[in-house]
Amino acid sequence: MSGSPLSALSWRKSSLSGPRDVCCVEIAFTGAATAVRDSKNPDSDALFFDERVWNRFLLAAKTGEFGPN
Repeated sequence: MSGSPLSALSWRKSSLSGPRDVCCVEIAFTGAATAVRDSKNPDSDALFFDERVWNRFLLAAKTGEFGPN
């Protein structure tokens, strides 16, 4: 899928990612949505979230809604 529209996006991985890319995701901003994909399998499909949903997810993560790490 190297010619897919996803490969044209500028993907970012967390600075907290381990050296072997264990359990990491990457995000890219499309202008209309935030795309999320598995960093270990970049050729797989991505999930897309609109701004409202993405901001709600970030707030939940920052406030510990998903539990301890």
